Amino acid sequence: MRVSPRHAAKLQTGWRKPLPVHIRINAQPKTPWPINLMPVGDGSFYLYLHGDVRKASGTKVGDMVTVEVEFDADYQGGPQAMPRWFRTALRKHPRAQQAWKQLIPSRQKEILRYLSALKSPEAQTRNTQRALRVLAGAQARFMARSWNDDSSPNAGAGFERNSNQRPDPFGLTPRTGCVVPV
Repeated sequence: MRVSPRHAAKLQTGWRKPLPVHIRINAQPKTPWPINLMPVGDGSFYLYLHGDVRKASGTKVGDMVTVEVEFDADYQGGPQAMPRWFRTALRKHPRAQQAWKQLIPSRQKEILRYLSALKSPEAQTRNTQRALRVLAGAQARFMARSWNDDSSPNAGAGFERNSNQRPDPFGLTPRTGCVVPV
């Protein structure tokens, strides 16, 4: 869903970076989801709904929905703490560690947020191994997206650093987000 500059200004004037908001879709869930609206560059923003949000609201791609959006004034940006078990594993794999350093900050944050949510030691181990494989250059799926797959027509779409930053070397294909028209 695209949020016009006029509507975005009603949430927070002059904002040009990812805009932290709380949303509810079709009055679900009871407690609003914290999500970032992603800037387009012209003052408008995109709202991408990941699977958990669509599941909680009972919606699928193409559904017409009612969206409640509220600026998250309590949002605390900044780096996500790296789980100790991931940091230890990453140090043992120099190629993966180098690739980690080259990832754009938002990709690092996304991965750390994902890993931090894992509860069981089995899930932590399994996902750490997957992360290290794709960081080391293997073509594989991790976090619901294909990594290092140059054959995809969307490879790298939306994940490039700006012109004064290093390029993202992994050819990521976005597959987790979904735009639901409203």
